[in-house]
Amino acid sequence: MLLIAEIGLNHDGSLPLARELIREAARCGADVAKFQIGWRSGPGEINALTPEDWRGLKEACEYEGVEFLASVITGEALEVVKWLGCGRVKVASRTVVEAPELVEAMMREDWEVLVSLGWWEEEGFPFGPPSERLRYLYCRSSYPTSPEELREMPGRFGPEGYYGYSDHLLGIGGCLLAIARGARVVEKHFTVNKAQRSVHGDHVLSADPRELRALHEQGRELARVVGAIT
Repeated sequence: MLLIAEIGLNHDGSLPLARELIREAARCGADVAKFQIGWRSGPGEINALTPEDWRGLKEACEYEGVEFLASVITGEALEVVKWLGCGRVKVASRTVVEAPELVEAMMREDWEVLVSLGWWEEEGFPFGPPSERLRYLYCRSSYPTSPEELREMPGRFGPEGYYGYSDHLLGIGGCLLAIARGARVVEKHFTVNKAQRSVHGDHVLSADPRELRALHEQGRELARVVGAIT
């Protein structure tokens, strides 16, 4: 099971806080620290980081022993990720609908592409069948998501369909449910202060260090059990 701590915009424009979030995510057992490049990144906005800033955060991930991952929101962001030398990229749900040509450009690179389908409302998969280089994540794009919205979560995750789950519920119950159903990738927003108020609403639905550590411990044990019986 790959555990992704979605830092996203929870650094609130502070590089020291971004590094602290990376450090805490690593200590809590995350495999990956994920950011968003190209979203709310205009002059004066919360995510207006330079390529050199992103390189520094990638180096911080390497120091802490976690993988740096980014959702690529724009063509400029794609060039930054290429420059950084990442081996895997994430596609946000909105990008699937708003910029499918950007997703196709990512798929032409030698990367594993993880695609969240929270905004996808049509039948089937938007960019062809899943493969080792194209993985789809089940997602509901409401912030926060209510438990009732997970009624259509796949009964079984696997390489031939939904490979993992991107979560926006309060707490870690949705993630544990997905792991119990075979999810190989779980993405959960992460913060060190759930009460923080910002221009976005992600802090309240994020896991704090206690919750992320519990997800790491309980989720990995659950994944081992699921692997042993399937």
